[in-house]
Amino acid sequence: MTTALDQESIRRAPKVLLHDHLDGGVRPQTVAELAAEVGYADLPATDASELATWFRTAADSGSLERYLETFVHTVGVMQTPAALSRVAAECAVDLAADGVVYAEVRFAPELHVEQGLELTEVVDAVLAGFADGAAQTATAAPGAPPIRVGVLLTAMRHAARSREIAELAIGYRDRGVVGFDIAGAEAGFPPTRHLDAFEYMRRDSGHFTIHAGEAFGLPSIWEALQWCGADRLGHGVRIVDDITVDSAGNATLGRLASYVRDKRIPLEMCPSSNVQTGAVSSIAEHPIGLLRRLMFRVTVNTDNRLMSDCSMTSEMTALASAFGYTWSDLQWLTVNAMKSAFIPFDERLALINDVIKPAYARLIAAA
Repeated sequence: MTTALDQESIRRAPKVLLHDHLDGGVRPQTVAELAAEVGYADLPATDASELATWFRTAADSGSLERYLETFVHTVGVMQTPAALSRVAAECAVDLAADGVVYAEVRFAPELHVEQGLELTEVVDAVLAGFADGAAQTATAAPGAPPIRVGVLLTAMRHAARSREIAELAIGYRDRGVVGFDIAGAEAGFPPTRHLDAFEYMRRDSGHFTIHAGEAFGLPSIWEALQWCGADRLGHGVRIVDDITVDSAGNATLGRLASYVRDKRIPLEMCPSSNVQTGAVSSIAEHPIGLLRRLMFRVTVNTDNRLMSDCSMTSEMTALASAFGYTWSDLQWLTVNAMKSAFIPFDERLALINDVIKPAYARLIAAA
């Protein structure tokens, strides 16, 4: 019996997600219900389907800055421990239903203290929610591979709390936090503004990724790597600006692109999100096709499932359609992501050898 490479079969295949924002993946119904519970009156709509449409339409602006404005509403309803735990639990359940076996989900604790929570209370609530969600999935599908969720703590690049958030990440690294990140508008807020935080992470042997090369170009990537020492690049799509392809399809890499490829620096690609923010014009023209062909360590991610109305399944399905990817290609992308995760090597290897490769071997054999 053959296994067609379609949306349903892709949904059942194991996936690894490295770039997903907690406040960008809230269920529309949950946004509406939490707003009613906490008295948040600024939603553009109260019906879940209308809300889903609004988020997708508002985010589909061609501007990263405009895209980021949609988060005002999700963050606005995520200001209590109960709300944070609920959103985290539902995130784990939704990702597991999408076939994700390992995810790193990021959020900015500093955005969830408007009603007086301490940063530690925010992190505790999110970690409790992920644990609850993972337990729910294990009970609901006892034979399926369990989902594991690691947390990335994000600092906002326009603010001045990055060192504090980095210290929080190190303080919680044995309790479910696996790394650190900075996010927000790139233009005018270079990663070097946060060198103290990155140096702290390196001194304490912590892992970190940096949003770079999405709305801003090669200088953002260069700073993230050569000044700040990032382990991974969030997006990194503009590395393509350092690659020249001639009329025959032959590619010439500049020094920075060569460095990224030679060092196997993971690129957290988010195709649908990149189209919405104007980083690329379409999925078919997304640099992931070229970068995969040139054997960069590219990974596939959702970024913000609510705003982009996407899932890992829909992202992989779109890429398979645009670039003719096979099960072998999807396995390669999945293994890339698992190799690049911020958990210990032996734990990554176990997921690759015991879960990912056996599942894809069956899919490849039946294709």
